[in-house]
Amino acid sequence: MTRIAIRPCNFRTSEMLRQSGVHPVLARLFAARGLTDARELTSELSSLLAPASLTHVEAAAVYLADAIGAGKKLVIVADYDCDGATACAVALRGLRMLGASVDYIVPNRFEYGYGLTPEIVELTVREKSPDVIVTVDNGIASIDGVAEANRRGIDVVVTDHHLPGDRLPDARVIVNPNQPHCGFPSKNLAGVGVMFYVLLALRAEMRKRGAFDAASQPRLDALLDLVALGTVADVVKLDANNRILVAQGLKRMRAGRMQPGIAALFRAAGREARRASPFDLGFGLGPRLNAAGRLADMSLGIECLTTDDEGRAWAIAHELDTINRDRREIESGMQDTAMALLDDFDPANRSTITVFDTTWHQGVIGIVASRLKDKFYRPTITFAPAGDGVSIKGSGRSIAGFHLRDALDLVSKRAPSLIEKFGGHAMAAGLTLRADNLDAFTHAFEDVGREWLNSSALERIVETDGALEDAYFTPQFVSLLDEQVWGQGFAAPVFCDTFRVVNQRVLKDKHLKLLLEKDGRRYDAIWFGHADGLPEQAVVAFRLDNNEYNGVTKVQLLVEHAQAA
Repeated sequence: MTRIAIRPCNFRTSEMLRQSGVHPVLARLFAARGLTDARELTSELSSLLAPASLTHVEAAAVYLADAIGAGKKLVIVADYDCDGATACAVALRGLRMLGASVDYIVPNRFEYGYGLTPEIVELTVREKSPDVIVTVDNGIASIDGVAEANRRGIDVVVTDHHLPGDRLPDARVIVNPNQPHCGFPSKNLAGVGVMFYVLLALRAEMRKRGAFDAASQPRLDALLDLVALGTVADVVKLDANNRILVAQGLKRMRAGRMQPGIAALFRAAGREARRASPFDLGFGLGPRLNAAGRLADMSLGIECLTTDDEGRAWAIAHELDTINRDRREIESGMQDTAMALLDDFDPANRSTITVFDTTWHQGVIGIVASRLKDKFYRPTITFAPAGDGVSIKGSGRSIAGFHLRDALDLVSKRAPSLIEKFGGHAMAAGLTLRADNLDAFTHAFEDVGREWLNSSALERIVETDGALEDAYFTPQFVSLLDEQVWGQGFAAPVFCDTFRVVNQRVLKDKHLKLLLEKDGRRYDAIWFGHADGLPEQAVVAFRLDNNEYNGVTKVQLLVEHAQAA
């Protein structure tokens, strides 16, 4: 079941925002998202939270400044998703600006799995001979890997944002806003944001040591396009601090001041950088970078983000686009198989979904889990063979009110031999188990689902901002909305109203094209991925979009959900 609901909005807060100069509709939208002060809307860099409150960031700065001064070789160990790739690029570019000798390595997810493992340490030593290892977007759970590095006389600096387990690794320094006792006000920094903060602190330390002054110091803001991309693509909450990082990155992209690789990815995705939006980053650029880590090797994505050669950047972006097309085809086949396996799935009797097929590709199971979760609105884990003939790897996606990592933790505590390893966040997690334990895991996971989720938690709610006055269905207002930074935790506006359905037809067997009418005005609308017709009177939840055709811009409604009025 799906229900349309209207976000509560504090009228007094909305009125205060309006009186401080915010557009009346924006004032209402912001108040409904918990914003209470117009100052939280600033996108100026000077309003960023200071690095000092990030635990150990100054210790990391002192350590790295000493290492650079001593000519030590730093090697970045990256993660294989978009956040990991952008964090690696920020680390490489930033540390080089600050005079470091630095290289990187990114594990192939199929051979080495996730994080700094003892095997990765061995590989890094063999291929890169580091004096110091710096992790980006991983490392907080790498107890054994850090121990192995220490045994070999290599210091490890961990920069990460994932939730720690019961023990922390014995690293030289750990910078992670989510480690115990860290007082940094934003717990939502992505891995790339954490690395950017480490660079800010390192530059301040080197300035203190006389390496340069405020006028001659390297411009780290040149890296903000990368920070914005990683932050949006990792779907972390866009709190006030993350919104500044993203807004600044978008501003650079729109002005044409970005890394050659980012410009090339815009081109490959068929999107215009001069109108860059968080949506472009999350659905255009991010998936093309992620495809490399899913099907091939993320070093291709990292090279795209670190090369200064425009021709090379375009060649790689084109290759990433091809890999992404392959990923879509594989995903489509897996999706069909999953739907066949779930043919007799009864939502009334199940709180969770677990599904496995021997032919599935482990690089794509996360996306399939996400699609199934959207379709059935149940916490979903999809499994694929791990490649060793014994284990299977799972990737899970969750719904509001069901903390996936905590659920796996509970399963693991109740049946300690069931899960070999797991990790993740509230909304996404990964795990490995023996194939012959799948049935037992499925039952244990379903038990947790039944305990934690009641029928109202399993009802999908489309949150909307209510009706929009007729006067604002204009290209100018849509452009104003597009200038704001919307995303995870600061949802893009969805309006809702009752319309008369004047006309409807199905495009390409899968999209519903509509002509809607309200108060004598007619609006073009489209419901992507939905082919079932609507009754004559319908309640429609929709986003606004500017549709340009033959040089004319018209407003169209992008339908999120519709039902009989």
